[in-house]
Amino acid sequence: MKDRYALFFDIDGTLVSFKTHEIPASTIFALTQAKANGHQVFIATGRPPMIITNLGAIAHLIDGYITTNGAYCYVGDEVVCCNPIAPDDVKTVLADADEHDYSCIIASEHHFVVYNPHEDVERIFVHDLDVQNLDPHAPWQPALGERIMQFSPFFAPAHEPRLMARIPNCVSGRWHPEFTDITARGADKGNALRLMARHLGLDAAHTIAFGDGGNDATLIRQAGTGIAMGNAIDALKQDADRITATVDEDGILLALRQLGIV
Repeated sequence: MKDRYALFFDIDGTLVSFKTHEIPASTIFALTQAKANGHQVFIATGRPPMIITNLGAIAHLIDGYITTNGAYCYVGDEVVCCNPIAPDDVKTVLADADEHDYSCIIASEHHFVVYNPHEDVERIFVHDLDVQNLDPHAPWQPALGERIMQFSPFFAPAHEPRLMARIPNCVSGRWHPEFTDITARGADKGNALRLMARHLGLDAAHTIAFGDGGNDATLIRQAGTGIAMGNAIDALKQDADRITATVDEDGILLALRQLGIV
């Protein structure tokens, strides 16, 4: 490939290994070479900015961020898109958490807090995902004084359609069996990719995206080339243009080599 491309990467399970909680050396090498070859590197994650704490090894290579599943995106100090959840839907979600007694993470503009915390939040976010700056018992009330970008409610898939029917202006992107991510309708990684490409003056055909979970589906479908990791869920592999090896088996390096990016 002689053209320049914008590369979009999910974090958990794509850039960062679930096993080691680190970015593989082969991935760091691949992104370094891609930048040296004139390509741009973007993050496309469900994480809000305040818990993107595991990218230190490549932070200097990153040109911009799609965060909270596309609800808040930026390049440097410039906000490309901001799509908060409507106040009435915020009330509905929190009332549902009370009624059915489940944990719900609130990601507002500057807060990442837990409403009605149970043990599952610490087990999954602190231990499994290695989020080191989350206090499950910190006060949640300050977040409600800001725009809410995302909810992460902890309930089984069977409950999901019941809640989503009550908040038709929102969408759900599940990438974990025990919780989902809820954002305002239109706030998804695929739409954010289109907005980011437009902001960059780049044809969407010149975008390449990598992902592994259900919340990466729109990203993979909207990219010029959508690549599912070898550890991706089956549904994402069906949507992808290509399937590479797992995050722990040099999947990103192998794919970028095959595409001529590195």
